[in-house]
Amino acid sequence: MARIHAPGHRAHRAHRALAALALLAVSAGSVTACGGGGSAHREPAPSASAPAVPEAHRTAEPELHMIDNDGHRLAFHVTEGHGPAIVLDAGGGEDSSYWKDIVPGLHAATGATIITYDRPGLGKSEAVPGAWDVRSAVSDLGTGLRKLGVTQDVVLVSHSQAGEIATYFTKENPELVSGSVLVDASLPPLYTDEEIARLVAANQPAVDAAKKDPSQPRNSQLISVAESYAPMHKAYHQVSWPDAVPATVIVSEKTPFDGSPEDAQLWRDAAASFVGQGPDRTLVTAKGSSHDVPKDRPALVIEEIGKMAAARG
Repeated sequence: MARIHAPGHRAHRAHRALAALALLAVSAGSVTACGGGGSAHREPAPSASAPAVPEAHRTAEPELHMIDNDGHRLAFHVTEGHGPAIVLDAGGGEDSSYWKDIVPGLHAATGATIITYDRPGLGKSEAVPGAWDVRSAVSDLGTGLRKLGVTQDVVLVSHSQAGEIATYFTKENPELVSGSVLVDASLPPLYTDEEIARLVAANQPAVDAAKKDPSQPRNSQLISVAESYAPMHKAYHQVSWPDAVPATVIVSEKTPFDGSPEDAQLWRDAAASFVGQGPDRTLVTAKGSSHDVPKDRPALVIEEIGKMAAARG
């Protein structure tokens, strides 16, 4: 399967190396929008700007908490508020700073406690050697929330690869997660045996390049994901989301794929299929957005999180 990259994407490819495998995709490219197949489907008008932050909320600063779990330390950043805690989980290769432009507006809009965190080897968190393991990632998130005293009413917001963490975490903790917003997330229906094989083959050059300089954090993350990628996603394809936990799925118009309409359509189809598999699920298309919906459509992301928080609060 050929991948076509415009010259302007060459610098961008290096930045998106981890996303290339973790999402099983390559740099974002143009595609056509998908008609919905879920229980509900909305296509909001494009709006790039986040809501203005009132002066009263601009002084809120996150507090750093270092959490120990299974021999390593993890950085959790907490902006105090009230009501359901909103947990923001960034995609592959990204740390908590991915949400820096979302947190102030979200805190202003909801007044909720906002929690972001750095997975191992990213941001202020310690690295963990070996293959990336979604079960370990679930343990890291669960331990962090428990030690922060968050034991109920979590609204879990997950971008990209973090959708895999969200799926396992929510399945194991349906009493803790009251609702979820999955932002162009990696979802189980995508990972058929055929698609796994296609994506692994397409992204092998990125893995080979990363192995030439494994000391770089993004490269080491890419290598660790690649080591367990195929078996992990074969298992992930069979995982179901609990019916008791509502979910809003925001799918980007362009998806993570560049030059591959077939894979882009499969990505959109996976989002629609996920929504159609259970009750209380809504599909929202982020018109005009690349895979980085929180960057391209922050107001939309804040709006959908606010709706979920209000409904579950």
